[in-house]
Amino acid sequence: VRMSTPKKRLNRYNPASDDFKKEEFPFYWIARVYGRYNMAMEKTLKKIDLDVPRWRILFILKENGQSSISELSEHAIAKLSTVTKIVYRMKDDGLVDTAPCANDGRVTQVTITDHGRRTVEEIQANTAHLFTNSFKGLTEAQIAKLNVTLEKIFANLPED
Repeated sequence: VRMSTPKKRLNRYNPASDDFKKEEFPFYWIARVYGRYNMAMEKTLKKIDLDVPRWRILFILKENGQSSISELSEHAIAKLSTVTKIVYRMKDDGLVDTAPCANDGRVTQVTITDHGRRTVEEIQANTAHLFTNSFKGLTEAQIAKLNVTLEKIFANLPED
């Protein structure tokens, strides 16, 4: 019986290696999980006339109270110009308000409105099953470990 070396075992995770196996590549699973999750969220949110970018922005504001457009862009994983357009559409829909930052007039602060908070409650009611089903069979400790691992990988990746 031939033993595999630690280096050879690690190679199966590296796409540049001849020993690479896609099913053992963490980014393969990250991409598949994200894709399936995103499709399920889009389908669920469409029923209440929303989309994933608006959902992300509303939940960031629910947690932070207010954020600059650039902070929203960073956490919503979207281009600044895209987030700016979405924020002003959300303002027209009464979900958010905008105002110049008190310290720096060049920065636009975004806050969630009462209508936005009610919309968040509606989103939560409509998506609760998705979150519950996604983590079925996992313990709180496993979910926490997964988050720590993903955060480490995120920190290892280049910003640009």
